[in-house]
Amino acid sequence: MRTVFDPTDPGSHAYGLLTSIVVPRPIAWISTLDADGVGNLAPHSFFTVVSAHPAMVSFTSVGRKDTVRNVVATGHFVVNLVTEDLAELANASSAPFAPEVDEAQTLGVRLEPSAVVPVPRVADSPASIECTLHSTLALGDAHLVVGEVRAITVDDATLVDGLPTIEALRPVSRLGRDEWGHSPEVFRLQRPRRP
Repeated sequence: MRTVFDPTDPGSHAYGLLTSIVVPRPIAWISTLDADGVGNLAPHSFFTVVSAHPAMVSFTSVGRKDTVRNVVATGHFVVNLVTEDLAELANASSAPFAPEVDEAQTLGVRLEPSAVVPVPRVADSPASIECTLHSTLALGDAHLVVGEVRAITVDDATLVDGLPTIEALRPVSRLGRDEWGHSPEVFRLQRPRRP
């Protein structure tokens, strides 16, 4: 037996159902600057790769939050990887700070200049993706933001044969409710070749 939920019914808790079922979700801890140079740092778990050639990533903001306003105003953002050591700070940065408050400065998150874009990255994050705005799309109560990747920076200590390992990165993920996920247990499967 199954319970059937109608996502158009306000009592169905569609957001809670979707975020509890579409798991685990990688976290884009996005740093931006507003038009006056005030910083913003916020986690977004509706995040993925869009294209490899050209390299593009996307994130979705439910509501038009500071992150989206800043990206539209300046055309730049940085996706910072959230590790187990950074999870509590990333969670704290999700609080509803006023637009004029710099979350990184308030919470003591160390920032450093990015390699290419004029937005700082999180210094203690082992990997960052520096982007310029490609496009935005309003979808229901959310805003989809697509960014063209201008640079990917990775801590050398995490690289093996030119690629970072999951064991070295130790990323966390978002699950449902107030649940977060530790780095996953890894198993490997070779991709099948065409018969």
